Amino acid sequence: MFIKNCWYAAGMSNEVKNEPLARTIINEPVVLYRKGNGDIAALEDRCCHRGLPLAHGQVLDGLLQCGYHGLTFDHTGQCVRIPGQDKIPQGARVKSYPVLEQDALIWIWMGDPALADPSQILHYPWHNDPDWAYDGKYTAINANYQLLYDNLLDLTHVGYVHRNTIGGEPEAHSNAEMKTTRSDDGVHIIRWLRNSMPPPMYASAFEFHGKVDRWIEIEFSVGAVRIYSGAKDVDQGAYEGNREGGLGLRTLHAVTPSTEDTTFYFWTIARNFKLTQPEVGEKLCQQVEATFNEDKVILESQYKRLQQQPGRPLIDIAADAGAIQARRIIANRIAMEASALNSNTANIA
Repeated sequence: MFIKNCWYAAGMSNEVKNEPLARTIINEPVVLYRKGNGDIAALEDRCCHRGLPLAHGQVLDGLLQCGYHGLTFDHTGQCVRIPGQDKIPQGARVKSYPVLEQDALIWIWMGDPALADPSQILHYPWHNDPDWAYDGKYTAINANYQLLYDNLLDLTHVGYVHRNTIGGEPEAHSNAEMKTTRSDDGVHIIRWLRNSMPPPMYASAFEFHGKVDRWIEIEFSVGAVRIYSGAKDVDQGAYEGNREGGLGLRTLHAVTPSTEDTTFYFWTIARNFKLTQPEVGEKLCQQVEATFNEDKVILESQYKRLQQQPGRPLIDIAADAGAIQARRIIANRIAMEASALNSNTANIA
């Protein structure tokens, strides 16, 4: 089950150029393309004539033309041209979706269009901040989206799954000082790994002088997890709030359910050091991609095993606190939408 009334990442801005792009989001086929003015449009990826995905077509003068019989649609989903005839049938239209481009990401609203408030789109200024440089990609994961949230909100796995990249000492992660707080629609977690060895990825990118104080701040909201992590030499004020002069990394993890069994994982990594050295960013991006591919192996194997024995109970441990709260928020939102839908249906009846 999915939340519909929220903004999901549908893609990176640089993915949509001159050709239509197909995506399945919460089980609905969507096609993205750019209008004549360069703005993004999103339509149902199914022609109303014979059902061919519109992604097989082409963009002509900012309109989307079906690749089967040439029916052409505007950004509202209305058919505006049918080759060989002047009359356009009343039902010649497809569903359109509210969609906006912000901070180098494309955001789509899959629920009630009347509730699509652009101010609710996740603001991520580090994609535009001159004091930070970023790279990013996306990964397709063959697992349910909630397992990805679990993975991002319980980082005790880092010392084991990512031992050779961002992990470092497993015991440091398991014994980290941790505080979890919840709001109505989000979860905030902060973890401190004090007096620990910098992990390989940190050590290769930044000059430290022995052990470090590491921080990991995690912010969950429906549709995305933001993580601010970094390290500074031991006892140089990081724990007290002075992180200047240390290594800082901001990672955006936009989690978009495609189906019950597949998830789009759009991610970016921003750094606050060596900004004029693009090769540093390229190497960092490669290391992060390798790290997330390690997660992909774990999540897909985990999901396969869970599917083999559905309903079998699992235990919770202390490190699951953030993930448990996030699952409760998601369950509450789904229940609220279902209740509103049932109420509207009853009123119509």
